[in-house]
Amino acid sequence: MIQPVKEKIILGIDPGTTIMGYGVLKVVGTQPEMVALGVIDLRKIGDHYLKLRHIHERVLSIIQGYLPDEMAIEAPFFGKNVQSMLKLGRAQGVAMAAALSRDIPITEYAPLKIKMAITGNGQASKEQVADMLQRMLHLKKEDMPAFMDATDALAAAYCHYLQMGRPTTEKGYRGWKDFVSKNPGRVK
Repeated sequence: MIQPVKEKIILGIDPGTTIMGYGVLKVVGTQPEMVALGVIDLRKIGDHYLKLRHIHERVLSIIQGYLPDEMAIEAPFFGKNVQSMLKLGRAQGVAMAAALSRDIPITEYAPLKIKMAITGNGQASKEQVADMLQRMLHLKKEDMPAFMDATDALAAAYCHYLQMGRPTTEKGYRGWKDFVSKNPGRVK
């Protein structure tokens, strides 16, 4: 059962190195409402390190604009291209660092878990996820974004909302010290 809250703002992030999606969900009582939906467009930035700086700046800006209480982020799936995975992991890490620098707790969700929570099918397409979010949050067709990365981010936030009051097996971090203690091999 979802526990009622006075008000909670959840920032969802779908990490990417070309397009990074974000969605902001406001929960009052047990009622979720979409507040913002968009993308951080990185296509015109050629240098990977400049992309990371832009991600950091934009995520901080989104945090300052919406003051989220928590962040839900899609965990990278494992692909065959190691270089792509490293770049995606860096992008995710920079977004997480922005949240951690503002003491915002983070929870990672596997793509399969997010799709399952939204559609009931872990193999659902991006279009199916977007369609279900549109129905559940009563969004107008014209409010739906051109990039599905934004709806994927909103799906991460909605998945987190559905987990409210339930124990979770996903990784959650309460700050830098918590991150370091839970990831001793990743931090030196």
